[in-house]
Amino acid sequence: MTETEGRLAGKVALISGGSRGMGASEARLFVAEGASVVIGDVLDVEGEALASALGEKAAYVHLDVRDPEQWTAAVAAATRGFGLLNVLVNNAGIAEMYPLAEYPIEAWRRIIDINLSGVFYGMRAAVPALRAAGRASIVNISSIDGLGGSPQLPGYVAAKFGVRGLTKAAALEFARENIRVNSVHPGLIDTPMTEGIPASSMAIPMGRAAQPEEVAELVLFLASDASSYCTGSEFTVDGGVMSQVPMSGDISLPTQAPVEEALIAH
Repeated sequence: MTETEGRLAGKVALISGGSRGMGASEARLFVAEGASVVIGDVLDVEGEALASALGEKAAYVHLDVRDPEQWTAAVAAATRGFGLLNVLVNNAGIAEMYPLAEYPIEAWRRIIDINLSGVFYGMRAAVPALRAAGRASIVNISSIDGLGGSPQLPGYVAAKFGVRGLTKAAALEFARENIRVNSVHPGLIDTPMTEGIPASSMAIPMGRAAQPEEVAELVLFLASDASSYCTGSEFTVDGGVMSQVPMSGDISLPTQAPVEEALIAH
């Protein structure tokens, strides 16, 4: 595939948390589809190695998403190095598990700072450059825990619900400016963050965890002009988890009741 054929040909993207996992998969796919990519992360060795492997169309910047000044520097690196910024992917995030009554205050502050405030800081820093590009897309990585709760993950759930709401507010604000904003809600993805969590521990209709490349394909769609009429929406990539009604056992409809009776009962 030549650059002119790529789905992101000529576009420039900034991806937070881009050194490994889903972010690294997104960076690889974006470059393969013609984009120039700035990888932002705190994992400097991994990020620099990835950018080097991707060649001249990729660059790495140290980015702690809790620091608004580092966000400003990352956006400047994109516009200075590649001329503009069309796509922002807020991918960085952490997960910590504690019972709510025992949740350390510092852990709460850390996860909100990274998973929610980091998204806000990223959008705030990037919007001027995205406006200047004339047509842009923001993709915020939330979670199925931004659609429904999980026990002992109060900080993670709160932050991911916040990302979902922040996405909608931004989408409405920027819709007339050709800046689209959408959220992606992954289920169990095979990344370093979920290491040690077996797929069998979750009721996944497809019976397996996703590979990060499967999420990257959805993020690519939202970053590209193929999703030109999509904004303010949630996109799940969860193997069917959120589509099911929990049941405790086999349930079968009565087979002997007349049709009219069955309809009334329903």
